[in-house]
Amino acid sequence: MFEMETHISCLFPEILAIIFSYLDVKDKGRVAQVCAAWRDASYHKSVWRGVEAKLHLRRANPSLFPSLQTRGIKKVQILSLRRSLSYVIQGMPHIESLNLCGCFNLTDNGLGHAFVQDIPSLRVLNLSLCKQITDSSLGRIAQYLKNLEVLELGGCSNITNTGLLLVAWGLHRLKSLNLRSCRHVSDVGIGHLSGMTRSAAEGCLSLEKLTLQDCQKLTDLSLKHVSKGLNKLKVLNLSFCGGISDAGMIHLSHMTHLCSLNLRSCDNISDTGIMHLAMGSLRLSGLDVSFCDKIGDQSLAYIAQGLYQLKSLSLCSCHVSDDGINRMVRQMHELKTLNIGQCVRITDKGLELIADHLTQLTGIDLYGCTKITKRGLERITQLPCLKVLNLGLWQMTESERVR
Repeated sequence: MFEMETHISCLFPEILAIIFSYLDVKDKGRVAQVCAAWRDASYHKSVWRGVEAKLHLRRANPSLFPSLQTRGIKKVQILSLRRSLSYVIQGMPHIESLNLCGCFNLTDNGLGHAFVQDIPSLRVLNLSLCKQITDSSLGRIAQYLKNLEVLELGGCSNITNTGLLLVAWGLHRLKSLNLRSCRHVSDVGIGHLSGMTRSAAEGCLSLEKLTLQDCQKLTDLSLKHVSKGLNKLKVLNLSFCGGISDAGMIHLSHMTHLCSLNLRSCDNISDTGIMHLAMGSLRLSGLDVSFCDKIGDQSLAYIAQGLYQLKSLSLCSCHVSDDGINRMVRQMHELKTLNIGQCVRITDKGLELIADHLTQLTGIDLYGCTKITKRGLERITQLPCLKVLNLGLWQMTESERVR
């Protein structure tokens, strides 16, 4: 019989492209250097779908952007910016995602020269830690990036309420906004975003994710604005916002689309605040109240009453005990992740209650729980779905150590 020997070089380019699409970015580049056939197949746009190019922009490279365009790459991260930003924008007119995180030398002037006309394709812009950027740049962004959906401004500490007014005026399609550590932002700015100043700006009423971590000037009035205007909000991060209190939780308690709420290290949130959340119409799947010193066992009783659909609950360093665990576990049938690290009052009894009732748990954090022993831990390890167990600095004697 006649047998034909099949070799990889006989494969159609379309088949090679499918194979290459499963490789990581470095290997995609390497296969292009094997031979002409592989190079042609590796340039197929399907191979590079969704890939973010990571670039050091130091010297002129005329082939760089044509090469990216041939591959269909539309996402770029600039690792170091030694050339003008306009060089990137001109080279990639159909860019969809631009990550400038940590480009400390980017200025308003540099950004202004780059954004001089509409860029309708750009959906994601990350300016985190671009510390020289001010409200002036937000004016440019609001004018020319009308289709922007994600804007990261974490650590841009020169941004003020005026910048947020410009954002609220121009970026009506924005779905995610990160203002971490924007220390000048106050309730007025959050009011702009929430559409409270309609005469000047419509607001970012399509926002689904808002990060306000470490915005120290915010008070409960901001939460009132958010609850009134941002009806589509799903994720709200208020961690380290020391100015918000239990009263603010009343406003949040009726945000029916809210899925995830982060109150980590909000020092003025107590059991009363959790009561307000539990008595509303929330359907939270994630709640983080770690390092809230005023939260104790009573909060767990409220959670069991009104927030029993939670899938993730973080209580690290809260003043909760076995009694609180006992009041909570029987109602929390959907809980997948429980973080109780540094809850030093929890003992083996609490772990046994968790093991008996929270049978859907896939992850638990017991870092720094100094009163638990091998006996309680053995019960936890028998949970049928458990994948992640964090013990961290948990101390055991050699005779107790689980082998």
